[in-house]
Amino acid sequence: MIAGSRFSPVDGTALLPIPPFVLAERHVEILTPGGSALWIVVAAFNEVERVGETLDALARQIRTAVVCLVDNASTDATAETVRAWAADHPDQPLRLVHEPEKGTGAAADTGIRVAMAAGARLVCRTDADCLPAPDWSAHLADALEGGLDLVVGRTVPRADLEPLRWWEPGLIGALMTISDLVGRLRPSNRGPEYRTRFRLCAGDNVGVRSEMYGASGGFPRSRIEEVHEDRALMNRMRRITPRIGTVRRAVVATSIRRLRAYGLVGILRWYLHHGGGNGTIDVR
Repeated sequence: MIAGSRFSPVDGTALLPIPPFVLAERHVEILTPGGSALWIVVAAFNEVERVGETLDALARQIRTAVVCLVDNASTDATAETVRAWAADHPDQPLRLVHEPEKGTGAAADTGIRVAMAAGARLVCRTDADCLPAPDWSAHLADALEGGLDLVVGRTVPRADLEPLRWWEPGLIGALMTISDLVGRLRPSNRGPEYRTRFRLCAGDNVGVRSEMYGASGGFPRSRIEEVHEDRALMNRMRRITPRIGTVRRAVVATSIRRLRAYGLVGILRWYLHHGGGNGTIDVR
């Protein structure tokens, strides 16, 4: 894999070609200066209503980190909202990066490569509709410093956006368990090239050591309709290291709008086979 690569046929099917990625061509705004060995990358697309809450949650992290928000060609005031938030929080190091190529994978990869170029040793990733717990990044960073190369945390539904139906928290947990089990059984996730078993990897709750991210090829620069970039990262990392683990104490609360939009059958097809979606939910 080369830096900033797309993906191979084993990962998914490309819908269209995109120009080669050049990090120097991506515009980075240093909204609030500051440095750290730990960075948090946040992918955002049209999140003007939620991004401030996510930034508030990241500012409450018990471990100091640079936040790198990647605006993935939003058509609303996401970028302006981030700039205004930075002006009111001068103690939180914050970068705003502009990624013109559509895609969760493209946005996440750009943010992590910006972090690596700035000297980050550890990178956590979440999304701009999520609320990480205050100790979230500390738990992921501790696991990485303890010897793991890739760690995944636990995702729970947000209850603050709209009332949860009584069965939805249990359903989310069951979906995660089923997806993890089916993922282990998928032929594409099994083989002698992998050095450890498959684990479900939610892109909104993952941490990685920069050195190994670069060695693996990182997130594929993909669109959400093409590839589950989190699954591709897990498999890329499993080809080069067995030091991969799960940290259940690292908790992120996330929006369940895709579940509400797709329904139970649609969301299962989406996670298991990348089908069944209606194209209306595009969290980048």
